[in-house]
Amino acid sequence: MRETGLTHIAASGEAHMVDVGDKAETVRSATACGHVRMKPETLEIILAGDAKKGDVIGTARLAGIMAAKQTSSLIPLCHPLMLTKVVVDIVPDRNLPGLRVEATAKLTGKTGVEMEALTAVSVACLTIYDMAKAVDKAMEISGIRLLEKTGGKSGDFRNP
Repeated sequence: MRETGLTHIAASGEAHMVDVGDKAETVRSATACGHVRMKPETLEIILAGDAKKGDVIGTARLAGIMAAKQTSSLIPLCHPLMLTKVVVDIVPDRNLPGLRVEATAKLTGKTGVEMEALTAVSVACLTIYDMAKAVDKAMEISGIRLLEKTGGKSGDFRNP
């Protein structure tokens, strides 16, 4: 199979799962972030614990953790991974206004955890939207990106 420069696409164009069997196990981690912009009143409702669906931040944190563990079921070519740690932090930012989400995934293994961190952030943001949409359908999810990753053959990466 000829290389195309993309690890999941063969020269002929078909998608395939990368064989990581011969790779060394290393400690790998990745941190991603994103945010949900909303009306100031919506943020205050969430922070006061007055959302009709319940604890928005707590539920979004759990949703993010659960999503990280299910990444290989959601993204077709991701390997199932035995994560050793997933942390999802959600903090209010009145200047946004809204909630900032950051997720870190970690393991010792043969492949990275960037997709798990990004999936955790994405689903946490979607959960915030779902739980607060009754008061603010104009919320905006954005800024989802990889902040950093460590470990593996390609080495460390930090997003400037």
